[in-house]
Amino acid sequence: MRLLPIVHHPDYTADTPDGHRFPMQKFAQLAEILRAEGLAPHGFVSPEPILREDLIRAHTPAYVDAVLSRTLDSAAVRRIGFNLSERVVLRAQLATAGTLLAARLALQEGLACNSAGGSHHARADQGAGFCVFNDVAVAASVLLAEGAVKQILVVDLDVHHGDGTALIFRNEPRVFTFSLHCDDNWPLEKPPSDVDVALPKGMGDAGYLAALNEHLPALLDEVRPDVVFYIAGVDPHQDDRLGKLALTDQGLMTRDRRVIEAVRRRAIPLVTVLGGGYGHDVTAVARRHSFVFHAAADFLVG
Repeated sequence: MRLLPIVHHPDYTADTPDGHRFPMQKFAQLAEILRAEGLAPHGFVSPEPILREDLIRAHTPAYVDAVLSRTLDSAAVRRIGFNLSERVVLRAQLATAGTLLAARLALQEGLACNSAGGSHHARADQGAGFCVFNDVAVAASVLLAEGAVKQILVVDLDVHHGDGTALIFRNEPRVFTFSLHCDDNWPLEKPPSDVDVALPKGMGDAGYLAALNEHLPALLDEVRPDVVFYIAGVDPHQDDRLGKLALTDQGLMTRDRRVIEAVRRRAIPLVTVLGGGYGHDVTAVARRHSFVFHAAADFLVG
């Protein structure tokens, strides 16, 4: 039986103050769920911190150096939403490296998952919305620079618009960005992706899945990517604190299965990253994040 490659590191979890809106403990709880449910029988693949030379393929050297040296100005730190402690900076480096490692594994194995990532609000010269480095943008840029791929598709199903990724790749035809998100939600400024699908507040499973079905298969056939990055945010869930859509558990599970099947039935390598998920019940959020791992593992078995 083929095993699903899962990238994880214990330091995906950093320290945040009690009551912080970003449920940092979800990463540790997700790892526990994946172990307990047999998805990592031999453990995880662990990344080393991302190199500066890789970070500056998607970010400006000035921004990267300010983050790594923890000298970013206070206004820029507030935009991110975390104090840039040593642990938070390490976490950002590891999560970004994890997406790059998962992408390399996907190119080898066809399918791989990172148990962090999806920091799509980070722009070339700044972070925002709990996003320090744009891990998908960094990984995509590295793969292109190495000549490992020629065309990339980013499928962003986080409930929030993928503004940072759209801006980083606005003049890069080799990366096609697709964002399916809630229109009446943060960020207020939504610079255009290659394809944006803005959904009304409160949309549930049926309408959401219909919109996905309308666009994703056609995009896969039109773009013909060498690899797909799937940002599998669970913040469209009806119980999410920051979401404003109304998907159920079953809706999220069906979404993940449809994305994986659409991509892999075309024999396109696929890397999944976590994306957003916010709630007071951290265990419930972690459980929702586990859906995409189960969908990926089920595809390999089936």
